[in-house]
Amino acid sequence: MTRNTAKGCFIAFEGGEGTGKSTQSRLLAEALRDRGESVEVTREPGGTAGAEAIRELLLHPPGEGWNAQSEALLFAAARADHVARLIRPMIEQGTFVVCDRFVDSSRAYQGGAGGLGDAAIQTLHAFGSGGLRPDYTILLEVDEERLSERLAARDGDVSDAIGGRSAQYHRAVARSFRDLADSDPDGFIIIDGMGSPEEVHARIVTALGPALDT
Repeated sequence: MTRNTAKGCFIAFEGGEGTGKSTQSRLLAEALRDRGESVEVTREPGGTAGAEAIRELLLHPPGEGWNAQSEALLFAAARADHVARLIRPMIEQGTFVVCDRFVDSSRAYQGGAGGLGDAAIQTLHAFGSGGLRPDYTILLEVDEERLSERLAARDGDVSDAIGGRSAQYHRAVARSFRDLADSDPDGFIIIDGMGSPEEVHARIVTALGPALDT
């Protein structure tokens, strides 16, 4: 498969907490820039001023926090602004957009682990963001024992409102991600996230290589 060079390319990294999405987004962006590509690295929730404001509300909520429905609506609102103001314009300019999380995180967290169901998340996404899908979705998977070590090293005793949820919740998130990938093998690239960042990056480049040839 070859890329349509008339427009940019949208690549999203997905996975649970501590699977290495931010690191791999950065490494892929550096590799693409070395090839002479124009690259925009972004994240969800966030990426625009409005979406970053919503990110703060989500990760550090006021009072007792949000219920699942409110949380899903806030994520969808942040994503709608992100898509309209950054992602779509960059793609139209011919830029590679590399995003740390996109709609499949809402499907796994709020839809799956949060119990809202996939249909509700997909409906919000269709309304807010026109149902936009990445060209390539990379799902990073790491075994639970190693994941706990990474999170302890990354966060210590401090976690945000979502990262600090129970191990049972995060296991449900991981299962939801795998279920989404298994049900859409053409839409996901599953990558073993174990090993050094450089080893994982090499797997990603290998997996994406044929798809990104121009």
